Amino acid sequence: MKTRAFTLIELLVVIAIIAVLMAILMPALSRAKDQARRLHCINNVKTLTFTWLLYKDDNDAKMVGGHPARSSDAWMLGPRGNDPDPLERCKEGLRQGLLFPYVKNIDVYRCPSDDRTTRQGMYTFGSFSISGALNGEEKEWSNRHLLLYTEIKNPAETFVFVEEIDPRGYNKGSWVVSRDFGNNWIDPLAIWHSKNRGTLGWADGSAGMHTWVNKSTIDMAMRAAWGDTSVFNMTPPADERDDLRFMQKGYVVLSGPRR
Repeated sequence: MKTRAFTLIELLVVIAIIAVLMAILMPALSRAKDQARRLHCINNVKTLTFTWLLYKDDNDAKMVGGHPARSSDAWMLGPRGNDPDPLERCKEGLRQGLLFPYVKNIDVYRCPSDDRTTRQGMYTFGSFSISGALNGEEKEWSNRHLLLYTEIKNPAETFVFVEEIDPRGYNKGSWVVSRDFGNNWIDPLAIWHSKNRGTLGWADGSAGMHTWVNKSTIDMAMRAAWGDTSVFNMTPPADERDDLRFMQKGYVVLSGPRR
C-alpha cells in the first residue's frame, strides 16, 4: 500500500511545535538544575560546618584557623605542590588543611555552580571561606577574633562559612566585613545561585540559602567574578545596605582587643 509522505508545510509545523515545547520546557529544566545544585551546595556547606564543629570538639573548644595564610592552624591552605595543573595545586592546598582529615572528600569544598574554572585567571577549586571573626584574619587585623567556640553567644546567628569570590583567583584569606556600623564591605560575596542567592553555614551546625536583596551587592559579586579588584572595601549606596547589615550582624567579634 502506498504511503503518503509529509509535505514541507507539515514538517515545518511539526518543527514549530517542537520548538514551542522546548521553549516551554527549557526554563523548567533550568530551574530544576539550579535547584539540584543549590541543594548540593547546601549539603556541602553543612558537611564543612559539621567537620568544623568536630574539630573544636577534639581541641578543647578551640576553633580551627580561618585564615589560609596562617599555615600553623589553617582549615585550608593556598595552592601547594608542583603539579602543572593549577586546579590540582589548589586541591592539594585543601588536602593539607586541618579540616580535610574530617572531610576526606575534596568535592565538599566546591559549590557545583562555581564557574570560576571557565574564567581566565580564576583557577580556584574551593568555593567557601570562614568568617574572619572566628579565629580568622581579625587575629592579624584587630585582635578581636573569637578563639573558642564557647565565646560565641548566639551560634544560630553567627555564620562560619560564606561563599566568597576573590577576584585575585583563589580565596586567599578569610571573609571579612567592616563590623561596627561601618558602611563598607571588605571582601566580596559570591552569588552563583539564581543570580541573587548564596549559601551560608552557621555555628549551630545549620546551613541554608540566603537571598541578597540589594542590587549593589549583586553587582559587586559579578564584578569580582571577572577579576575586578576594585570591589574590595566597596561602600554601597545609603539606601542599599540591607545585605551589609545582615552580614555585619552575623560577623561577631570581641568588644575590645583580646588580652
